[in-house]
This record gives sequence, C-alpha cells and structure tokens, in this order.
Amino acid sequence: MSTPTEIAAPATYTFAEAIRAAIADEMRADPKVFLMGEDVAARGGVFNVTEGLLAEFGELRVRDTPISEAAITAAAIGAAIGGMRPVLEIMFNDFLPLALDQLVNEAAKFHYMTGGQITVPITVRTSYGIARSGAAHHSQTLYAWLCHVPGLKVVAPSNALDAYGLLRDSIRDESPVVFFEDKTLYQQATTHPFEERATDRLGIANVVRPGRDVTVIAIGRFVSMAVAVAEELAPDLEVEVVDPRTLFPLDDELLVSSAKKTQRVIIAESGVRRFGVAAELAARIYEGAFDFLDAPVERLAAREVVIPFSPALEPEVLPTQDDLRHAIVGLAGG
Repeated sequence: MSTPTEIAAPATYTFAEAIRAAIADEMRADPKVFLMGEDVAARGGVFNVTEGLLAEFGELRVRDTPISEAAITAAAIGAAIGGMRPVLEIMFNDFLPLALDQLVNEAAKFHYMTGGQITVPITVRTSYGIARSGAAHHSQTLYAWLCHVPGLKVVAPSNALDAYGLLRDSIRDESPVVFFEDKTLYQQATTHPFEERATDRLGIANVVRPGRDVTVIAIGRFVSMAVAVAEELAPDLEVEVVDPRTLFPLDDELLVSSAKKTQRVIIAESGVRRFGVAAELAARIYEGAFDFLDAPVERLAAREVVIPFSPALEPEVLPTQDDLRHAIVGLAGG
C-alpha cells in the first residue's frame, strides 16, 4: 500500500491530511475513482482538505461543481451506476437535506430493487458539528438521519489514522457510504504511520482505552475528551473508552461485551439527545447486556436547541469535559 508522504508530512500529519492522502491513494490505485464537489478543485475545499489534488490528478478527476446538492448527488450516483467510484463532498451536513431524495430513494435502493444487478459505490464526505460560530445552518450533527435508512453505510471517525483507513474502505465498498467528518478534528495531529492495518475497519469498533469500572462510548470529538478524563481519574477509576467508528454497520458485539464487563455505560455524542444515535446505542446495550448493568445507561448529547451564533452561547450546547467527568464519577458511585 502506498504511503501519504506525497501529500502529508511523513512524521506528523493531521486529520485533514489523512483524508486527503486516502483520496489520493485511492485515485492512484484505481482510475475509476474521482473527486467532485463545490470548490473542491481550485480552492481545495472549504476546509482545504482537498488542496493539491487538482494539481496531481487534473480537472477531469477533480471537479468543481455547481452549487446544487441535489444535482451533484444525482450526477455522482449516475457515475457510480456507470462503473465509476465518485467521492462527493457536501460542504456541511446541514446541506444533506437538499440531497436526501437522491441518497434515500435512489442510492440506498438501487441494489435491492434491481436484484443486485446495480451497485452504487459512491462515497459522500461531509463535515458536521459545532465549531467557530457556524450558527444554525452550519453546525448541526445529522448522522442519525442517515443511520435510519437501509442501504446506506454511515462512518464517523475520531482520529486521523481511522479517517485514512475508513475512507479508503468506504471508497472501495460497493455500497453507498456517507462519511461524516467532525470539523473540530481537521487540525488534530498524529504520528501513527499509515500502513496496511489502517484499513479493514468498516463495521469494527475500537477499544481506545481499556478499563473495568465504566464504559464511555464516544463519537467524534468526544473520544479524545473521554480519554483525557479517563487518564485524569486513573487509577481510582479505570474507564474504558470505546469508539464505534462506524455508526452503521454497528459493532454490537464489542459494545455489548464492554457493557457486560464494566456494568456501567455512558454514551457521548454531538447529536441532539432525542431520537439520536446515543438512544439507539443505549437500546442495543439494554437488549444485549441488561442483566449485567448496575445502573441505567447515561446519555450525554447536544441540547435540543437551535445552535446559536453567539460565541458565548455556542459552547453551552454540547456536553463539556466537566460534564463527562461528573457523569463518570456519579455513575461509579462517587
């Protein structure tokens, strides 16, 4: 497998550089892979994630598109049906509603409705989450919507190495995949090298930090937060941190196994609490580990409010590190 040294620094690279390297490596490996989206070519994307790809691959394989999420998603689906492997960027997941008909009623259903004759290997990259006063139309977390649709796979990595491997997995997969990128992670750096084991992670959760007292299932930005709190509380409390990595398919076996071991579970995510991914994860744990639990599953999620622009109010929407610490200590009996 090629390494990202042509794209990212060999010693240290960021989440954004890992995504760029994954796209580049797949484009080098397979001429059917191409990138499209609003401002992905000349500008390099709204977060500069795709910067430099136009220079290497040219305008036929790195395509700027009109500002029409419905049209460009339909075009990508058509290209996928025709044998290509499009990587489509939707700048913010807040704009996915404009493409839901194409994703939900076309991409997700063609394989089934044609008796397996048609596949739609499209990867839709999109950013999500609160950051830098993006306000109501640029700050939501909507991955729960897509998890509800049979036929779609949903990915939400929490670190650069997983972002690289999972994106390559997604591009190679025959199913349509929606790849959610927490925008607060783009500049998060790591020194773990890309290698063969970076792939084959789709549908497999990860125990980021083993423990015995409380399990924290964390998504996106909350993984590093959970690790930081766990290290604070050790050795008095041994907190196990689990990262699902893919929200569908979901690794029920690992999640339930961790719940059985620690007997106490907290779920932390940036979507709103009601009808959210945390609620589904809690239900899976109740169904698989109810007799082992010593306390109810606790959910930490976004407040059920429209996300404000105000820099003073914005941080109040999501759970904080203090909230997570208090929840862990409280669940463990103080």
